[in-house]
Amino acid sequence: MTARWLELRQRLTGRLTSGIGAAIAGVALIILVLMFYWSREPGVFNVREVALRQTGGEESRLWPGVVTTSTLIEVVNTLLKKPGGYISNDLMPPGVLMDNMPNWEFGVLVQVRDLAKALRNDLSRSQSQSTEDKDLQEAEPSFNYQNDAWILPSSESEYRDGRDALQRYLTRLLDDDDQNAQFYARADNLRDWLVLVEKRLGSLSQRLSASVGQERINVDLGSEVAAAGSTDERKVIAVKTPWLEIDDVFYEARGTAWALIHFLHAAEIDFASVLAKKNAQVSLGQIIRELEGTQDTMWSPMVLNGTGFGLVANHSLVMASYLSRANAAIIDLRRLLEQG
Repeated sequence: MTARWLELRQRLTGRLTSGIGAAIAGVALIILVLMFYWSREPGVFNVREVALRQTGGEESRLWPGVVTTSTLIEVVNTLLKKPGGYISNDLMPPGVLMDNMPNWEFGVLVQVRDLAKALRNDLSRSQSQSTEDKDLQEAEPSFNYQNDAWILPSSESEYRDGRDALQRYLTRLLDDDDQNAQFYARADNLRDWLVLVEKRLGSLSQRLSASVGQERINVDLGSEVAAAGSTDERKVIAVKTPWLEIDDVFYEARGTAWALIHFLHAAEIDFASVLAKKNAQVSLGQIIRELEGTQDTMWSPMVLNGTGFGLVANHSLVMASYLSRANAAIIDLRRLLEQG
């Protein structure tokens, strides 16, 4: 009797162990599938079509500001509603196990913050002494909320509030009877926003280039004879992105470029008359083309980090090349906009 009982218990234990193992394997497979699906980056959308949905299909109502604001709202919607939603603040698998998509999200978010700031401070105001728009005054700080908060309030909650405030501004902008909502498509306003874009791309280019490690001449104070820093600095600086952060910078750059493609397409429409007067349409088009190159399909399962002329590719240097060319073109465009 005892022997039979021991045998039965061993069988039950074996089946239970097998069942638990199968369940763990099944959960792991589901997590892997979700990680693969959630890691897919959103495609580029048509900014004119998005704006036309806001106007009910009326081309005549695409006056200055409508396309830019509609595009900003749609970019935020994509950030929140893409597969897996916003995952930078996830505490459970598969989101907490993912690395590349949160960095992509952060790259997009930084550009959303910069454009929301430009809308609040420049694009919606006729001069420095004019009053801020009430909805943009609410939207801009909402997008500057920390990107990884999961409760009280969550990041998504704040970003939705910012999006809703943008939607109220757009509704007033489309209302012929509401004269308080304005968008001033002037060369100086476009130039001021491009200054922010230029600095973001310049920083990303440097961080991407540092993937292989470099010794750089310190030029921080080289442009002015009387310039001085708060502390003494070395003449030669060793710069290298830590190995574990190389893919982080790469995907942040992809997210940045993805957002900028849409915002610059919107600027093509909203600032069409300004760009035509400055003969700058081709310059802006070239910037967009360079940024579109950053969105090519990533065939490698990981971000490779070969040396500059080595046997293995260096994806960071390729990305830095696109961003550097786009940045140089932005500098030329700003100079063109400064001309009378």
